[in-house]
Amino acid sequence: MEHTEHQRIARLRDWVASVLPSPLMDLQPASADASFRRYFRVTTADGRFVVMDAPPSHEDCGPWLKIAQLFRAAGANTPQIFAENLTDGFILMSDLGSTTYLSALNEVARDETMVDRLYRDANASLIRIQLASRPGVLPPYDEALLRRELDLFPDWYVAKYLGVSLSDAQRDRLETVFRAILDNNLAQPQVFVHRDWHSRNLMVTDANNPGVVDFQDAVYGPVTYDLVSIYKDAYIAWDEDRLLDWVVRYWEAAKKAGLPVHPDFGVFYRDFEWMGAQRHIKVLGIFARLCYRDGKDGYLKDMPLVMRYLRSTCERYRELKPLLGLLDALENRATDVGYTF
Repeated sequence: MEHTEHQRIARLRDWVASVLPSPLMDLQPASADASFRRYFRVTTADGRFVVMDAPPSHEDCGPWLKIAQLFRAAGANTPQIFAENLTDGFILMSDLGSTTYLSALNEVARDETMVDRLYRDANASLIRIQLASRPGVLPPYDEALLRRELDLFPDWYVAKYLGVSLSDAQRDRLETVFRAILDNNLAQPQVFVHRDWHSRNLMVTDANNPGVVDFQDAVYGPVTYDLVSIYKDAYIAWDEDRLLDWVVRYWEAAKKAGLPVHPDFGVFYRDFEWMGAQRHIKVLGIFARLCYRDGKDGYLKDMPLVMRYLRSTCERYRELKPLLGLLDALENRATDVGYTF
C-alpha cells in the first residue's frame, strides 16, 4: 500500500512538473474532502497552484470539470483550469487560497460588518449561479435522488449510529413525514444547486469573493437548497434573527434579479425550512456513514447542531411533528442500549 501511494505521488509530481509554466519548487498536501479526492498546493518561482488528485477507480473528474466551467461562466469564482490528465485523475488549477469561510467567520464572529459582508458576497455569487440555470444541463434533483438521501437516515443514523431497529409503526410514521417533505421539495422552483454551499466550501478571496469549491455533485433542483446549506450550516450556527435577516436579503435580491422565488416571503421561508428538514435528515445519515463505512469519525461532533436544526423545524410545523416524536423515542431507546446523541 505504501509503495503504491509513493508511486502515485511520484507520478503526480512528474505530471505537474511537465505542465507547469515554470519549474516546480514544492508540492505539499493542501486538503482532503469526504470523498477520495485530495488536493496539493504547488509552488513555483512565479506563483502557486493547486493540483487535484482524484483516483479514476474512485472518482470521475468529468463532472467536476464540467461544473467548474459552467459556474465560472456564470460569474462564480471557481478555480481556473490550466491542465488536466483524466487518465490518472490529475487536474492543475488556480489557487483560491487556504482561508475558508468557516475559519474566517470564527475569527471575525464579533465583527458584524465583516460577517454580513461575507454572507452578502455568498448570496450574490449564489444568485449568479442560479441565474444561469436551465434544465437538461445538470442531473435532476428528482424524487429518486431526494428519497435516496432521506433513506440514509434510517439505514445509517438509526441502525448504525444509534443501534436501533425501527418498528413497523415507526417506519410508517417516518414514511408519512418523508412523503410530506418530498412533496414540498419537488413543488419548489428549480435552479442550479451546488449541493454543499456552506462555510467549508467557500473560500475568502481578494477578488470576486467567495472562491467556490466542492461543486462536483451539483444538480438542477429546489431553489432553497443551497440557501439552507449556508444558513443552517452543519459547522457554524447563528442566532435566528440574524439568519432570518440574511435569508430575507437573499429573497429580496433574488426577486429583483428575476429568480423564481415565491413572491410571499412567508411561503418562501416555509419552503426554506422544509428543504432544511430534508437536508438535515440526509446529513445525519451521511455523517454516520462517513464514520461507520469510511472510518471518518470527525463528523460525529457536528451531529448535535444538525439535530438541533431538525428538531427546531419539526417543532414549528404540524406535519413534521410526528418526526419529532419519533426522534424522542429513538433518543430514549438509544440511551437504554448505551448510545447517546
